[in-house]
Amino acid sequence: MQPTDRRRTAAAGYRLELRPVFYIIGFLLIVMAVTMTIPLATDLVAGNRDWVAFAMSSMITLFIGGALVTACYQPAIELNLRQAFVLTTLSWVMIAAASALPFYFSPYRFNLAESYFEAMSGLTTTGATMMVGLDRAPAGLLLWRALLQWMGGIGIIGFGIAILPFLRIGGMQLFHSESSDRSDKVVPRVSDLAVSIGAIYLVFTVLCFGMLRLVGMGPFDAITHAMAAVSTGGFSTKDASVAYWSDAGVHWTLIIFMVAGGLPFVRYISFVRGNYGVFWRDSQVRRFLGVLVFGWAIVAALLLATSDRNFWQALTLSAFNVTSVLTTTGFALDDYTRWGVWAVGLFFLMLFVGGCTGSTSGGVKIFRLEILWLMLRHQLVRLYSPHQVRPLEYNEKPFGHDVVISVAAFIFVYMASFLIVATALALLGLDFETAVSGAASALGNVGPGYGETIGPAGNFASVPNTAKWVLSFAMLLGRLEFFSVLVMMTPGFWRR
Repeated sequence: MQPTDRRRTAAAGYRLELRPVFYIIGFLLIVMAVTMTIPLATDLVAGNRDWVAFAMSSMITLFIGGALVTACYQPAIELNLRQAFVLTTLSWVMIAAASALPFYFSPYRFNLAESYFEAMSGLTTTGATMMVGLDRAPAGLLLWRALLQWMGGIGIIGFGIAILPFLRIGGMQLFHSESSDRSDKVVPRVSDLAVSIGAIYLVFTVLCFGMLRLVGMGPFDAITHAMAAVSTGGFSTKDASVAYWSDAGVHWTLIIFMVAGGLPFVRYISFVRGNYGVFWRDSQVRRFLGVLVFGWAIVAALLLATSDRNFWQALTLSAFNVTSVLTTTGFALDDYTRWGVWAVGLFFLMLFVGGCTGSTSGGVKIFRLEILWLMLRHQLVRLYSPHQVRPLEYNEKPFGHDVVISVAAFIFVYMASFLIVATALALLGLDFETAVSGAASALGNVGPGYGETIGPAGNFASVPNTAKWVLSFAMLLGRLEFFSVLVMMTPGFWRR
């Protein structure tokens, strides 16, 4: 064989086979097409003409999904590492495109940027919206937004538990060793883990729906807000968001299930199986709940000192808004940016924190912040005691320098992405406050930003279309933990 022939053979061996990837994406699109019949039926029953938009969207999505499955049929599928990266990113991009069709064909006549922004915001459970007049919107479209968040939430948990640890992204391999390893006796197989998490996710949604009904919320609003709370998404059916309801029972019910969505779902499985101390033994759960309660106390105390609200009002406002931001849900009970400069500073810091790893929340995550603290403490000890041998441990388990490096790299990429997205938004004409808070909110999958435009009392309707594309990419980047998207931008990924 000639050298040229050998090089061609080697190149063919390195070629990335995408047929299995598109085969799986085809099935996912078929699932989305079937799901669109739910809001379609809702609009038909309600007598809304918006059912036509869902019928057209479902047919288009079904045709494309069926074509991909037929053209890329594989008798047996085994994905390698590179294919897993491509599938992870491409599936979210294409599913968001399919999910945008009902917005595009709806009577609202949203353009491509607006439709894709709304769909991506729902699937990534960001909760940022450009829709106005929600109180008068068709029931089918409101239900579709809730369904996107609900499906995105369970997809995020599965993505974080089943895929990210093996891709060694941002220290997630440590979480894998803690959560789904057989030594922890959670469940023996990944398929059992997925079924168990899905069951718990569904039970939480039903419980939230039932409790919201008990405190007086209507059935349609109860189911949509239950899906938004458990998925930590934040889409509401009202322009005023949760502030539409003055009953504290509604507010505290949503607080309970936002917190539930921000905790690692594998711990629920252990709890149900009789391991009742599993939450307390998990360091990130203790830290998360500690930060949450501390935030409630600080904000409530400052509200009592700077306003005429009584203790119960201050506590409810504090607990709801702090929980909404920390769990990256994005519900709004009040415009906290009007409480004072202290509120702007505190809530801006919360945009970066997030909930627990293995939950539906976004942000940096408590787990990574704990690893950073352990790294800092270890380095300080080495300065005054260089010969002391002190292994790094998390949850009483040692971890190696690969976890340290991956977490440090994640934090660096997170902050670099924040600066790049904020600069891009500023160059597109957004003011400093909107650009900075919009970048932090999109990358952390929080939802509302700051300012008159995209603050808790506003929305993204007036943001330029180009900025909406930037924000959509930022939402995807933050939700997929950065590296799974960025690695595909390196030339070497496609060469070998």
